Amino acid sequence: MKSPLLRRLAWALLTLAAAAPVDALAANKDRHVVLISLDGFPAYLWRDQTLALPNLRRLAAEGVVADAMTIANPSITWPNHTTLVTGVYPQKHGVLYNGLVVRGGLGKPNTIEPWADKAKLVRVPTVYDAAFHAGLTTAEIDWVAITRPGTINWSFAEIVDPTAVLPREMVAAGVATEKEILAVAEKKPVASANVEPPKRLNAAERDELWTRAASFVFTQHRPNLLMFHPLNTDGQHHRYGPGSPEGRTALELADQFVGTLVKAIDASGRRAQTTILVTTDHGFKKVEKFLYANVALKKAGHLRTAGATIAQCDAFAGTQGGIAMIYVTDPAKRAELVPKLNELFAATEGVAQVIDAATGAHAHGMPTPDENQGMGELILYPKAGYSFSAAAIGDAIVGPSVNYGGSHGYHSSDPELDGIFIAQGAGIRRGVKLERVRNLDVAPTIAHLLDVALPTADGKPMEHVLAGP
Repeated sequence: MKSPLLRRLAWALLTLAAAAPVDALAANKDRHVVLISLDGFPAYLWRDQTLALPNLRRLAAEGVVADAMTIANPSITWPNHTTLVTGVYPQKHGVLYNGLVVRGGLGKPNTIEPWADKAKLVRVPTVYDAAFHAGLTTAEIDWVAITRPGTINWSFAEIVDPTAVLPREMVAAGVATEKEILAVAEKKPVASANVEPPKRLNAAERDELWTRAASFVFTQHRPNLLMFHPLNTDGQHHRYGPGSPEGRTALELADQFVGTLVKAIDASGRRAQTTILVTTDHGFKKVEKFLYANVALKKAGHLRTAGATIAQCDAFAGTQGGIAMIYVTDPAKRAELVPKLNELFAATEGVAQVIDAATGAHAHGMPTPDENQGMGELILYPKAGYSFSAAAIGDAIVGPSVNYGGSHGYHSSDPELDGIFIAQGAGIRRGVKLERVRNLDVAPTIAHLLDVALPTADGKPMEHVLAGP
């Protein structure tokens, strides 16, 4: 087995090779691909014909639709969005949380940096890197793990830069107001007697603004690759649960946003040259109970708190709903503590599976702790109905969920974590229904459609989706 240093060097060489400029004439400058990811859209809800999804169902009827799309572990937003654009699992691309994991050191828990540079987060080339270096144009609207990538021509980020080209163009064109842009910016102006601070937009309002941004950038700039990621569906499913009235309404609203973007593509005059791919990052499961892994560690003497804060720990749990990773803060104590922690959690209520990451992570598409500092020593999966919480307050290891109806993170083999996949437009077959596809194959399929190389991908172009050579 390669050492971690040699492995990192190998990844760096592959990245340089794929990122090197290629013959721009080989890329298809006359083709556009629009990748839409509707966050947290389970395949089982897509199959519910009582949901009013006219725009999505029209795309599915005119193109290719899968009964299910297999996703990656961890079944979390950023890891799976990164698989969608790299064609590799987190074991290789390195994104394990919704941000960059920073180890806290001896006795301290980790922190997560959500807006770390893409170069620090993603260890392999992406399809948007490949497209950009092949001379094509790229755009992103609320994509993730994509901060300051250097390979995006037009960006409207989740935390928007008010000085960026696309937001300034939208304000100048009257498509967005200055107040709306500032309402989704990181830095807000200080309130004064003459200036009312902008009110933060709610999730549905942000999706609507992002839809305007996606429609505007396609109409005005016609990027060869546009990535668009609305979020409201995920938030409603977390709070109220998948299948709830609120969650169903969010899905139907997302369908309207897709319809708005499709109309903009139609109006651009480039519809015949455009491929639309609709995907998601993960499905959803209903939640009834919280499982407090850090309380279990506290009661076992591995963790101390000061109020609601972890003050000192030999081990702690990094939780992501349907998955938790257990970290040993002192590498010298790994051999001693890992077997004890394994035994502790194997006997804990609500825990379905305990995996030693050093020997078992690769089987689940994730790296070992030696390969990636963001990986815990143990991987925990809960039983159905349970979701992990990071809180360490009190003595209860299990309690009722509060203002929380659904989660993801559970193992990708769970059918409720399957996502949606629809493809329609240029280069896509018509009227085809498939049993299952993999999100691993989305990036290679995009690369094929744009005639760009993505040699680092483990996935393959979807031959059963593509129409001819």
